Formats: sequence, structure tokens, C-alpha cells
Amino acid sequence: MSETTSQFKALCRDCFTPIEGEAAACPNCRSVRIARHPELAQLSIAHVDCDAFYAAIEKRDDPSIAAKPVIVGGGKRGVVSTCCYIARTYGVRSAMPTFKALRACPDAVVIKPRMDYYVAEGRKIRAMMQELTPLVQPVSIDEAYLDLTGTEALHECSPAETLMRLQARIEEEMRLTVSVGLSANKFLAKTASELDKPRGFSVISPEEAPDFLAPRSPRFIHGVGPSLAKKLAADGFSTIGALQRSELKELAKRYGEHGLWLHERAWGRDKRPVRAESERKSVSSETTFNEDVSDLETLADQLWRLSVRTADRAKSAGVEGRVVTLKLKTADFKTITRRTSLAAPTQLAQTIFRTATPLLEKSAGARFRLIGVGVSNLSPAKDADIADLIDPTAAKRAAAERAMDAARQKFGRDSVVTGRTARAQQRKRP
Repeated sequence: MSETTSQFKALCRDCFTPIEGEAAACPNCRSVRIARHPELAQLSIAHVDCDAFYAAIEKRDDPSIAAKPVIVGGGKRGVVSTCCYIARTYGVRSAMPTFKALRACPDAVVIKPRMDYYVAEGRKIRAMMQELTPLVQPVSIDEAYLDLTGTEALHECSPAETLMRLQARIEEEMRLTVSVGLSANKFLAKTASELDKPRGFSVISPEEAPDFLAPRSPRFIHGVGPSLAKKLAADGFSTIGALQRSELKELAKRYGEHGLWLHERAWGRDKRPVRAESERKSVSSETTFNEDVSDLETLADQLWRLSVRTADRAKSAGVEGRVVTLKLKTADFKTITRRTSLAAPTQLAQTIFRTATPLLEKSAGARFRLIGVGVSNLSPAKDADIADLIDPTAAKRAAAERAMDAARQKFGRDSVVTGRTARAQQRKRP
């Protein structure tokens, strides 16, 4: 990489030609897609985000819907997983109930998610990232952080050019687009990636971050939700600039550790490194009913099924959790979460179910459209189950579940079922 190339401040995003001055178009290919920034060649932390990933895959695979608004999600009782940019112009957004999305955009094409397929496609893109640097931290199926520090000699170009070439490769080989944010830390990189979608490339340097952030709402800080933003506004912090003008001690006194975090983010600071393996925080499963359910026995049947699924996922991931959480969503879309901490972490369906059942019973009589259960505060799974001194039969139930797991793995998932599963299946029959 030549000294001239390493010092450029503008680069054509289509042919990667360094550009001098303020030329409106690339002198080589005449493209007007030019990335400009004083530190374009020096910054090396990136956030790469696939554009409307699930919907983009569906449009790619079915050209007949390419020009139509597309919603990916569960039927009329479900919610929107994602939607294309056309649907977003109608006000459709992720997590919106499907019936509301169709009310806003009645001509939308609704497609049931194909999660296994999306995961496989996402892994292909991740593999391309990992060819560029070992420091790739996945955030979800369709986004990741990359640390390209020190890769200039390997790729014979700056991190900015490496990222542009990655964008072009994904577009050519996968027929999908990604947006890139480039900066010196993860917070600013993610902030930048959200500025220019789809197919964008944005840069924010630490030096310009305070002025860039100052006029914006605290909601602009990733991690500040509606509740915290409302509290901040009530306390006089309606802009990030107001947070910048406040003393660190004042923010810490008001909001504890959150205050320290807010102070750092308000100034565009983030010390978190890009880690190759992102720490998994929870394992869970949930389901949305076709009709609201109030019958406690029916809810318990679903809770058992979800406990088995959550346990299977925990066992597959080789983790166990100390906190069991029950999630319920009422008929009027109010979300209720209840959690209990265990004496020892678990990955067993029986333990998850027995812990979550009393939490469910507290809501007896209400009508629900969704139920879910999960485990968090994870740790690597142990080779053996710890005996429960309070419940002497726990070890026997654990051994029985392990034996069932082995049988299901050898003879198929339906080869062995519990009595509760059999009773639930019987109740479902007419």
C-alpha cells in the first residue's frame, strides 16, 4: 500500500479509486458514490449490518415480489420480524403486530420466516468477514462488529477500502446489500452504520462525535429505551448535549452505573473491545397463540413444550442458566416478565418448567396471546447434575431426562415423550 493511498480522504465506493479534491464523480468510473472523511484511511472499527436481511432474501429468491412491500413474520396473530424498506415507508416496523402492519400497508406480501435458511445465508456472509480479520463479533444473524486494526499490510489497502470491497463481494456473490459504519469504537461504528441505509457507508471520528451527538435525543444512544428516555427528559436531559453539560458526579448520583455509561456515550466513548466470540446472555423460546388463551392447563401445556425446547437449545449450546424467566403478553399487548433465581444453574426442562409454573399461576384468569420461557445468567454446562438437597427426587428426574435425551437422539424426537406431553397431545385431539 503506497503512502499516497494510505493518506487519502476520499474513495470511490465502486472502483475503489482514491480521489483528490472535491470531485463530484470518480475520475476513473464516473460513479458518484464517494466516501469522504478526513480520517477515512485511519479508522478501523466497523459495524456491518445487512439491509432488511430476511425480506431482502425473500425478494432475491422471488423476483415477482421485488417491487412490492414485503413483511416477514408470523400469521395474523404474530408480529413483524422484519420488513423491506418499501413497507417501512408505510410505517411498518419490526415487532409490530401483523394485523396493525397490514392495516398500515394492506398490499404487503406477508411471508412466514425461514429461520434455518436465513441463518445459513448469514453464516456465508460471516465467513467472508472472517477472511478479512479474526476479530469478528457477531451481534445477530445479520450484523457484526469487525476490528481491522493492523490489516493494511495483509490486504494491501486501508480498512475502509477492505470494507468497501466486502460490500461489493456480498452484493455480487449473495445478491444482498449491507451498510457499513466506520469509526474508532463500537458505539460510534454502530451509530454510523444506521445513518445511511440501505447500501450505505458512513464514518464518524471520535473528534467530531460530541458535536454530532449533542443536538440529538438520548434515544439516539443505542441502549436507551423509551422508559429511560422519558426519565431523562423529566430530569432535564432532552438532548445528548444536556448530558454532555452535566458533571459526571451528577449523572452517577442520579442514575448510578447507568450515569457513568450515559456520560461515556454522550461524548462518543466506548472502551469495549471487539471480541471474536460474543458472549451469549440467554436461551429462550416463545410462541404466539392463534387465539387468546386463559385456561391455566392449556398455558401449562405450552409452558412445558417451551421448557423442553429451551432445554434442548441450552444443551445444544453447552450452557446452563441460574435465572428462569417467564414471559407473557396479554390480549392488549402488555408484556409481563417474571423471573426466579435458582440455587444452582440448570439446562433441564423439568427444572425450568417447575420453576416457571408458580410464576404462571400468579396470572391465573388473565387472557394471553403469547407465552415464553428462558434461562439467563449462563455458564458452561457441567458434566453432572448437582443434587438438590431440598428436593431429593431431582437427581432421579435429571437422570431420567438425560436418558430420554439419549433415546430421542438415537431414535428420533418423538420416540420418547413424557406423560405431560402425551396428555397435552390428547387434549388437542377433537
